[in-house]
Amino acid sequence: MSKRILLIEDDKRLSQLMANFLNQQDFEVQCLYDSVNLSSTMETYKPDIIILDIMLPGEDGFELCKTLRKTFTGPLLFVTAKSSDFDQVLGLELGADDYVIKPVEPRVLLARINALLRRSETQSSDTLFQSDQLRFGKLKINRNSRQVLLSDELIQLTSHEFDMLWKLASNPSKLVERETLYNELIGREYDGLDRSADVRISRLRKKLRDNPQNPYKIKTIWGKGFFFVPDAWE
Repeated sequence: MSKRILLIEDDKRLSQLMANFLNQQDFEVQCLYDSVNLSSTMETYKPDIIILDIMLPGEDGFELCKTLRKTFTGPLLFVTAKSSDFDQVLGLELGADDYVIKPVEPRVLLARINALLRRSETQSSDTLFQSDQLRFGKLKINRNSRQVLLSDELIQLTSHEFDMLWKLASNPSKLVERETLYNELIGREYDGLDRSADVRISRLRKKLRDNPQNPYKIKTIWGKGFFFVPDAWE
């Protein structure tokens, strides 16, 4: 069954070119040019992945991303004409999983989409072979339901945030190297400059009530990776 892509891009020519290319790669694509019919489309179309342009008329992509992340936990890929670190980091902080920069190279777009979907499918299939629950004090993580409870409060995480938390929590008191997170969860090699993992860790800390200035639940080991502290959740 073809994976469903929701493409939100106001440039109709570019949108059609991208849709045609993705159709040729056996994806099903629904195009929107603004946010007017977004809510009804999400309910009826139920996309597997969303591709979202930042510069949209009316409500921009950043605002739409915040709205979508209230209910949509699947992969979300930004398309941006801006290459500054500020825009990229802001997009990731709002809940995007990855981004591509215009002019969009079709093969790069395809590679990013496949990496996001492949990682999601791999994480789902792994539940058959691993314990499906982890508990550390007041933190409960259920991999089958993909739910996280902290002090019995449901914590809303995106699919990628959940996978990153599971990766760290399933290796308590162990260093998880940055390169491992990029290869297994982000789907590309770490180039020494990419801040995607750091941004997602920062989002996790905020949602899990860690101290952003002096984190003690999920620690950064500078130059190496991250460390989940199992005794910090009491």
